[in-house]
Amino acid sequence: MSNSAEQPEQTLIDHLLELRRRLMWILGVMLVCFFALVPFAQKLYTFVAEPLMHTLPAGNHMIATDVIAPFFVPIKVTLMVAFLITLPHTLYQIWAFVAPGLYRHEKRLILPLLFSSVVLFGLGMAFAYYFVFPVIFKFLAGVTPDGVNMATDIDKYLSFILGMFVAFGTTFEVPVVVILLNRMGIVDVTQLKKARPYVIVVAFIVAAIITPPDVLSQTLLAVPLIVLYEIGIVLCRLLGRSSKRSPVDEA
Repeated sequence: MSNSAEQPEQTLIDHLLELRRRLMWILGVMLVCFFALVPFAQKLYTFVAEPLMHTLPAGNHMIATDVIAPFFVPIKVTLMVAFLITLPHTLYQIWAFVAPGLYRHEKRLILPLLFSSVVLFGLGMAFAYYFVFPVIFKFLAGVTPDGVNMATDIDKYLSFILGMFVAFGTTFEVPVVVILLNRMGIVDVTQLKKARPYVIVVAFIVAAIITPPDVLSQTLLAVPLIVLYEIGIVLCRLLGRSSKRSPVDEA
């Protein structure tokens, strides 16, 4: 799957050197962004902790059970933010590395999907932060037994929200996955429609595993997954079935 007719074939060493160069760019830009954000590490963590802090009963606070946690947890949040900010650049470097080996119709497909993936992942995280977290933390505060002080460790809180961010960000990638499967010829629209009952069951199983054990939180993850699956089907129908092209025509 390469355009060897247009470009001279590269050796394995050439590919490895190019890969190293791209990785260095990714790491370098991410580190520059990270160090630029370090002075704002405490404010970034305060923003991330706001959904829980807003829900805690009056007088309750988060705690740090590890001596170095007050320093390292905001740094981890800053690193996460730097990764998200530089994600478009990271995907561009990946694109620049693989693009010479793609046909023209593959480039026209993958580039919009890469852009859509970044946007959808960000939307998934925003949905979790602004809609799901308040519901989950309100539920947890409501079921806390009398006499128990709801004092969450900041490191465990960070691990929890990172897992939720990844879960919802990945969930919002469903349309991209559906379109890729369709355009690659693995499934057609008819098969996608027939798979609806299985998708619904899987959506609620995944939601039950990831979210706290209340129906509302599980529904907030399962319903978007199902809706996004339907959006993927609609987009596949609008885009139409990809026509078979020979390597000679696309080289």
